[in-house]
Amino acid sequence: MKSGYKKLITFEIIICTIVLLNSFVSNILSRYIFILFLLLTAIIFKKIFGMEKDKHRYIKDIILETIIFLIIFFIFFYLFGIIIGFARVGNYYNLNGIITFILPIILTVILTEVLRYMTTCKAEGNKLATAMTIITLVIIEISSAIYYRQFSTNYEIFLFLALTLLPALSTNISFNYITKKVGYKPLILYSLIIKLYYYLLPIVPNPNEYITSIISFTLPILYFYRIYIFMNKDKSRIVERNYKEKRIIPLIPTIIITIILVYLTSGYFHYWAIAVASGSMSPVIKKGDVAIIEKIGKKYDDLKEEDIIAFKYKKVIVVHRLIRIIEEKGHYYFYTKGDANQKEDNFVIKESMIIGIVNKRIPYIGKPTVWLNEL
Repeated sequence: MKSGYKKLITFEIIICTIVLLNSFVSNILSRYIFILFLLLTAIIFKKIFGMEKDKHRYIKDIILETIIFLIIFFIFFYLFGIIIGFARVGNYYNLNGIITFILPIILTVILTEVLRYMTTCKAEGNKLATAMTIITLVIIEISSAIYYRQFSTNYEIFLFLALTLLPALSTNISFNYITKKVGYKPLILYSLIIKLYYYLLPIVPNPNEYITSIISFTLPILYFYRIYIFMNKDKSRIVERNYKEKRIIPLIPTIIITIILVYLTSGYFHYWAIAVASGSMSPVIKKGDVAIIEKIGKKYDDLKEEDIIAFKYKKVIVVHRLIRIIEEKGHYYFYTKGDANQKEDNFVIKESMIIGIVNKRIPYIGKPTVWLNEL
């Protein structure tokens, strides 16, 4: 083994040792001190080994491919959110949110990808050095999770493997190829968008831990495959960029439709669309129809008998007809019945249970959602 590879492996072993000691022993490296550690590591690495300039020929094409890939991913991700539900994100557009979350992510991503590029370039041609580079970057990525996670139960160990270790392995193995072929700039773009969207968008899909682990593991592999296909094309057949940019145009209507669907189905805005899962309101609203709910807030006096309303009962949204309203001491109590039911509902609906009035329905399009929820 060449002395340069030995020196590189030794350097990476030292970095791994420091990071692991910090994770398992003391956690001396706070968020910003860890960023400073990455910066010093990159500076020392450059002093010892140097740094190759990022002069990849197809960098602009790869950045465009990355943008298209991420647009398609988020379209599918948010459409999937219609089935799994959405969560409202806290407000990170303030000084505390920027300093505590957004800025550390930006700095960590940039420094990590630059360090990845430098170490990967120097390790090229040696399998052991390449493997050590991947291990080093995996340890850097999972270091905070090692410190903060409890490993006292099998479930905690499973969560660490599924949500942290396996995604880190798939990401760093995939990124190792990409950074050699196209440099660090597309990876910075990809990583910033994937890591920051949660803090920048008002609502996000709310997958459970199992779905999150699957997405986190497979997404970098799919990204790697997309870049691999692009890089192995006959370069004489690569189309002009103005044509490639036109590939984004057909996605615009899909993006608009996705935004409208998310607006209607998330439940966080004035109108809410839900798939009706029973036939209790037939024939006016059938099972599989989508009911459009207009939220009324606290304007309970706007409701009148014969309105079709939506309300929450035992964590389930029910759409029934309002048959009677009673006002007592400034509070309203509501009684409902499904059009297809023989008797009225055997419970009283309080003001806090009311969501809004159903004034429109879209037939049939809610059937896939109902079928999936019944599986």
